[in-house]
Amino acid sequence: MSGRKRIQVDESEWYRMQRKAQKLKEVLSTLPGLIDDVRAQTRADIDRTFAAVEERRRRQDQVIQNLSAQTRQLEADTSRRLQEQARELRGALDETAGRIRAETRQRLAEHQEAVLREISAERTERRAEMARLSEGIEKQEEDRAQAEQTVRSWLADGRTMAALIAETLPHERYAPGELDPLTSRLTTAENNAAAGRFDAGLAVAQEAYHSLSELRVDIEQRELERCSAQTAAVEALVRIEKLIEGNKERPVIGPDGAALPGYKLDVVYWADGELDELRETTAQALSRARDDRSDADELRGLREQATGLESALEDVVERAGMRQLASQIRVNLADAVAHTLGDYAYYDLVDGEYQDADPRGAYYAKLRHDNGNEIVLDISQAQRDSGECVIRVHSYDYDTTSEADLAARARAIGEGLETQGHQVSAPVSEKGVPDEDLRRRVGQPRAGGPESASESASESRPGTA
Repeated sequence: MSGRKRIQVDESEWYRMQRKAQKLKEVLSTLPGLIDDVRAQTRADIDRTFAAVEERRRRQDQVIQNLSAQTRQLEADTSRRLQEQARELRGALDETAGRIRAETRQRLAEHQEAVLREISAERTERRAEMARLSEGIEKQEEDRAQAEQTVRSWLADGRTMAALIAETLPHERYAPGELDPLTSRLTTAENNAAAGRFDAGLAVAQEAYHSLSELRVDIEQRELERCSAQTAAVEALVRIEKLIEGNKERPVIGPDGAALPGYKLDVVYWADGELDELRETTAQALSRARDDRSDADELRGLREQATGLESALEDVVERAGMRQLASQIRVNLADAVAHTLGDYAYYDLVDGEYQDADPRGAYYAKLRHDNGNEIVLDISQAQRDSGECVIRVHSYDYDTTSEADLAARARAIGEGLETQGHQVSAPVSEKGVPDEDLRRRVGQPRAGGPESASESASESRPGTA
């Protein structure tokens, strides 16, 4: 009589002990050279980002030279402050590259606020100057040519500032639709001047110019804020990228917390696609972070995403280690059952192999009695990453074996496992007959030769636990 018996083995407590002992997550952030690698990559991105800032500033300086004397110095002073701010921001980011922290971001934000206060004070001075000049326009009415020249000068400066914004700044990103109305107000001022209403033309021209100047400063500030957020996001994601690369292979840690010499954990293999998926997610996020079209809010979100990615990496590495451990547990259980059946019914272990020569799958062991009877053990996890194993005992008997004998044999297996500290469920008979195809497969040479399959398994297994 042939039979199929199912025994469930609870390994959860042993798993918990191993998790505590192995400390799989501790070395993730202490890889040799990690900070240096992240710093080098971050600095390269900083250079790229601020090269664009410098090029924009150079173009603006050329445009400012076309302003009249009454506004050129004001805009030159503003450009100087903005340039100093950008230089200090770049220096701070470069200095902390590889280790940008919350306090660094706070310090940069406080510095930006200080610069804004300085520029705001300058705006107040500009408004006061505008009011003073407006008061003098009545006197200039006595000399219409002089009055017209004053209005035309402000109009020219306004057109120059509008061109500076249109040609050198991402105004549609930060101030969509604001440039056209200001340009229209310059047209209104021109019409007033053409009609001889120089007082009205001057007031509108001056107001339009100062609004354009303020728009320029606002856009510049928001772009520098984006650059800062971009650097922080890129750094955080580059760090994850380096951590993934550095954790593709890890030492195997024993119960005492020390690395087992000669054994490695191939995280890529044992993660079974999870590490590759995480690498792809990180690469996509890093691509968005490096894209200058990403705004500050999205970049801050990407920086926060990096935190989640690091946590996900820790989980992937831990699961890979536990899967490797579970693979070895299946071999150990097969060995324990073989010993029990050897003592109980004089069966000898004749062969053992993983399903499809893949240590991540079920483990099969074939046992044979002198009378020709055979047993194949099918040991697999109850559920993926569950910490519980199921032992299926396929009995192939040439002589007559009663159901009572098969049940007694299964109970003996359970008792043998319990003596080794395993929590074992009561044996359960499963419907159907033992799988003859499984019996034929176990122990048969596979394509590529038995040596290549054995080598593949030995590279992925941590050895006998």
